[in-house]
Amino acid sequence: MNISSVFQNNEKWIAEKLAGDEDYFTKLSQGQQPEFLYIGCSDSRVTAEDLMGVKPGEVFVHRNIANLVNNVDLNVMSVLNYAVRHLKVNHVVVCGHYNCGGVKAAMEPVDLGILNPWLRNIRDVYRYHKDELNAIEDVKARYDRLVELNVEEQCVNLIKTAAIQEAFRERGVKVHGWVFDVRTGKLIDLKINFEEKMRSIMEIYNLYEPVSLVK
Repeated sequence: MNISSVFQNNEKWIAEKLAGDEDYFTKLSQGQQPEFLYIGCSDSRVTAEDLMGVKPGEVFVHRNIANLVNNVDLNVMSVLNYAVRHLKVNHVVVCGHYNCGGVKAAMEPVDLGILNPWLRNIRDVYRYHKDELNAIEDVKARYDRLVELNVEEQCVNLIKTAAIQEAFRERGVKVHGWVFDVRTGKLIDLKINFEEKMRSIMEIYNLYEPVSLVK
């Protein structure tokens, strides 16, 4: 794509929006009240707004390699805190995708330099679930399953945070795990039981009194 065509496309997009609603950008500039925080992969084939079928202002989006929720990553932690504590989103989604390059790289014995510490988080997910994964003989099926397990572990990482625990206590915020299948276009809900996951880790990760956050 030629760079100049990007700006031509922008002008066309503006005209289309104004043709449908002459106050479109006036309304857009008045603020945002998204219902969702979407944490997804940076992969250029996977765009949150398109696969969810939503409009600007409806989803607050953070993307990184392999949709990780790393507690020492100030970027994702800042996004999480702003979305949950200030924008008051009610749903936080971790969305992975099949054919994820980050997950595939973490499955291979390759030195990737600066990417090593980032991808080690996915290798840790493999270590947690190695018995299940190693029992899957088909490499592609094992790859897909690691994508799913990575999403699940990132949801658990969300539950460990003060922002999510506080918002759950105050207004019942929910955490969801999804996978986008780039081969079919289908969005898959992994149906992670958020409250059950929360109960299972609160003995160690609860940041509020009383100890039993979820009874």
